[in-house]
Amino acid sequence: MVGAACAWYAARAGLDVRVVDRGPVAGGTTGAGEGNLLVSDKEPGPELDLALLSARLWAQLGDELGTAFEYEPKGGLVVAATPDALTALHAFADGQRSAGVVADPVRADQLPSLEPHLATGQAGGVFYPQDAQVMPALAAAHLLRASGARLHTGRTVTGVLRTADGTVAGVRTDRGDLHAPAVVNAAGTWGGDLAALAGVRLPVLPRRGFVLVTEPLPRTVRHKVYAADYVADVASDSAALRTSPVVEGTAAGPVLIGASRERVGFDRSLSLAAVRALAAGAIGLFPFLERVRALRTYAGFRPYLPDHLPAIGPDPRAPGLFHACGHEGAGIGLAVGTGQLIAQRLTGKTPELDLTPFRPERFESCEEHETSGDSEDFKDHDTDGGDTP
Repeated sequence: MVGAACAWYAARAGLDVRVVDRGPVAGGTTGAGEGNLLVSDKEPGPELDLALLSARLWAQLGDELGTAFEYEPKGGLVVAATPDALTALHAFADGQRSAGVVADPVRADQLPSLEPHLATGQAGGVFYPQDAQVMPALAAAHLLRASGARLHTGRTVTGVLRTADGTVAGVRTDRGDLHAPAVVNAAGTWGGDLAALAGVRLPVLPRRGFVLVTEPLPRTVRHKVYAADYVADVASDSAALRTSPVVEGTAAGPVLIGASRERVGFDRSLSLAAVRALAAGAIGLFPFLERVRALRTYAGFRPYLPDHLPAIGPDPRAPGLFHACGHEGAGIGLAVGTGQLIAQRLTGKTPELDLTPFRPERFESCEEHETSGDSEDFKDHDTDGGDTP
């Protein structure tokens, strides 16, 4: 999705663009996403600024192409089960409002008007009308098609071409070289591997998550609904399994249920502990789901960087190399803002946002990020067949 957005905005800026992917379009992390476009889960700072820029751009794309990829500005509802959790949620929302987020408090007695099937006994919540959703695989495919970029699927990048002075000059693939004065690393979870081919370090790690998909239903869940502790799970550095209930309906009918996070390398094995926790959490929010069949579950790998910020912009260690990866679980939502910022830098314009917090070389002086389980994070990565730049 991020690569598709970079291609879209770079092509609109007049650049000749090629997109290389070792698998099919959206065959990796993008195809395993829920399509969330969120501002509700981000505290004031660089990521929220990027999310607000992206929200505006997604709304514009929604007007232009939205029916093609199920753009739905349905809003998000964050619910708190206890008075203490509600107090913390209100304090969090107060900070977000100062940054430009629309966050409307919702009393307990108002919750049924937004979500009639929500469990009773909630202390209250906050409604975020800027939250939206797309179907991510469709969005990536349509942006690529509309961009006019030349697409090379089934083609693996095996090296980054460099001139004698170290400037990037294109990429080497298993089916020949592609020459270009700029290369954008939009390889998602494999962004660290691509960076290494250029001789630079970018400590991207995979963070596994599961999604449960129910049978098609009438529209019984109107918004994206999640528990207030979801924000803490997103910000956590823990490698261990963490789950918090996230439930949303889709235009096609099935309800999507998340969210789990754990660092287990590229292990796709089904985790019954994770799936059971997702089901239990969803039933806790929407009791009617106990009578609904789950048709399938699938796993994906979020591209995680240690400070929870993506790498966006030029890499001074390899002139001509740009990075657009490491968005963790927010890659769909942040993709279009990232694409616009990359296109602005590629064409010599001043980016709309300060890219300093996202600079890819910021980890250069850091020691290796080591936690329990990280030693396995880069094994068996060739088995996925997912996104490459």
